[in-house]
Amino acid sequence: MKSSSAQSARILIADDQKDVLEALRFLFKGEGWQVQTADSPQKVLRDISDNEFDLLLIDLNYARDTTSGAEGLDLLEKLHGIDATLPVVVMTAWGSVELAVEAMRRGAQDFIQKPWENARVLAIARAQIQLGQALRHGRRLEAENKLLRGESSPDVVAESPKMKAVLSLAQRVAGSDASVLITGEHGTGKGVVASLIHAASGRASKPLVTVNTAGLAEGVFASELFGHVKGAFTDAKADRVGRFELAEGGTLFLDEIANVPLPHQPKLLRVLETGEFERVGSSKTRRANVRILSATNADLREEVKAGRFREDLLFRLNTIEIHLPPLRERREDIPAFVRYFAVKLGQRYRKSLVPPDEPVLRLLMNYSWPGNVRELSHAMERAVLLAEGPSLRASDFALGAEGQASSSNLDEMSLEEVEAYLMRKTLARFDGNVSKAAEALGLSRSAFYRRLEKYGL
Repeated sequence: MKSSSAQSARILIADDQKDVLEALRFLFKGEGWQVQTADSPQKVLRDISDNEFDLLLIDLNYARDTTSGAEGLDLLEKLHGIDATLPVVVMTAWGSVELAVEAMRRGAQDFIQKPWENARVLAIARAQIQLGQALRHGRRLEAENKLLRGESSPDVVAESPKMKAVLSLAQRVAGSDASVLITGEHGTGKGVVASLIHAASGRASKPLVTVNTAGLAEGVFASELFGHVKGAFTDAKADRVGRFELAEGGTLFLDEIANVPLPHQPKLLRVLETGEFERVGSSKTRRANVRILSATNADLREEVKAGRFREDLLFRLNTIEIHLPPLRERREDIPAFVRYFAVKLGQRYRKSLVPPDEPVLRLLMNYSWPGNVRELSHAMERAVLLAEGPSLRASDFALGAEGQASSSNLDEMSLEEVEAYLMRKTLARFDGNVSKAAEALGLSRSAFYRRLEKYGL
């Protein structure tokens, strides 16, 4: 028997094959569900920005003759970053245990291999729709209760003097509306500090909207930030609200701010100075009441000297600058992070774990962590998943050159493991500076970022 909420569900199906889309549309039509289709990852991202869905069913391969699942896995990470409560089920004709595990690790709730059994697809869809709706309802109630109890601050780990000073500064500036620029290497926790500032501000009851400017193509940048009107360009089939309007009354967090295209920097500067902007294709001036937080791992002053970033925009962004030290400079935080992730991940994967013993902790303390807290988080997740008992062993961690892998056993490593090893070594050589590491490896910043995400660095 279908619940009334599940019966009125909206589903987005993404596949590059029309017969697959039509078969699933016909199958779900019998359940009374509203179905929308997409034939590419780009269309999926556009559709979820314009509509609300109760379930996404997405293929893992879109390009012809591609069987790696890389496109779908990248899409999964983006979807999880946009809305972690949205249930996503992946499907592929090239299924494998390894691919299924990787898809689940990146946020998929279930896995369907083609050709499918209709009964199984329907059972999975019903379950995920109901679970997703219940999760969203529960999180809304939890957020409301936390707000009423004054418990809206994000989880923060800080045992070292350097991080305690950072948090003290963040707390002091939170009550103002001053623009804050958060700097630090990739993975140091800049987003967490931004969330902390918002949660401790007078805007905490309003939205915190995050924009990863490195992930926006130059052609869609203005539309994403300021919105557009119907007919503004070929694919503009309806009016769309931009991020400034979505954050009205709250906080807009511009991550990777150094990647804002130079032609669009004057538009951003204008809205920071006057609060005014226009949607793409419209002459109507709108006003934005938002606080701006931004973050970067680049040296913006060097970017200004190189002519890639406007100096007046930098002045507007860094009324207050908060610098996060890399994890190798605050090693006192590592045991606290290990305990935190052991509890959090143990709950997620339903495992009862004890703190690592002294040799394992010493291994983690001595590692340089070029990917900082994000790398530690991924290493802990891998260890928790592989742990055969309540204790985390040294062999459960994959720490590259300073852990298990070394240059002496490169011939035993896969191509991906070698690439990850080389990236760790290069990041460590340049003290975590992404721009210099990317240049040394002959990669663009965007290509380097994609690999950082791929390998959990």
